[in-house]
Amino acid sequence: MFDFRYHALSLVAVFLALMIGLLLGVAIGDKGLVSSAEHNLRASLRSDVRAAQAESANLRTQLADQKRFQDAVYPLLVQGRLSGQRIGLVGMGGLPDGTIREVRDALQGTGGQFAGVAVVREPVSDSAVQQVPGASSPPTSADYGKLGNLLAAALLKGGKQANALTRGTLQSSSGNLRSVEGLVIYRAPLPGGAADANVNAFDAGLVSGLAANASHVLGAEDTNTSPSQIGWFRGQRISSVDDLDQVAGKAGLVFVLTGANGSFGVKDSAQALLPGAAGAG
Repeated sequence: MFDFRYHALSLVAVFLALMIGLLLGVAIGDKGLVSSAEHNLRASLRSDVRAAQAESANLRTQLADQKRFQDAVYPLLVQGRLSGQRIGLVGMGGLPDGTIREVRDALQGTGGQFAGVAVVREPVSDSAVQQVPGASSPPTSADYGKLGNLLAAALLKGGKQANALTRGTLQSSSGNLRSVEGLVIYRAPLPGGAADANVNAFDAGLVSGLAANASHVLGAEDTNTSPSQIGWFRGQRISSVDDLDQVAGKAGLVFVLTGANGSFGVKDSAQALLPGAAGAG
């Protein structure tokens, strides 16, 4: 119902046929070939191009109809599923505005409340790590992990160190994440690829602490997030959706926040499109 991949591949094939037809037509015209065989070939190519254009228009219509159907069905799928629950969003190393909008959109009609958002600055400074009791100088990866755990507790529970911890580690924040029932986590891909040991340790400690203090936690990204962070989320043993920019991903997010477990979406790393499909969930 929610899978666009077949239609996308069909559109690619259609446009490829169009390009081949046009290029061949130009090549034939440039050489001035006027034999009966070339005339027949040109006529055949024109026919193929017209057929390809018709198929392309038909596929675009189907995609538009499918999108309208999904938008109409989505409220029925998620209605009241998060009633009375407060849902927060945490970005590690950055957070696109589009992701914030997508999470807000996903919560529409669920009865859940968007409680707030916090964006963690990365890499974390050594001075921030010095707040960890017993931290080494210079700090070790283990110290960074402990800082992540302490920050998670500060965000969700408060405490004496909360202000100092958040002031030294957060890039921005709004709302209030304390006592949220569910959390969505976005991990920004690094330009160079894999994060260094300290960043990985901090992120792992943060996610572990968030998962320990909220009922349901999941990682989320868009279909075009590159490199994908789903493998990292799986390594932290939390559920994920890889297509938050699609209707299916928003539904998957809601289902995970109500208790489904697994990796969902359209990428090769996904177990299924949605919880309950293909035995996942």
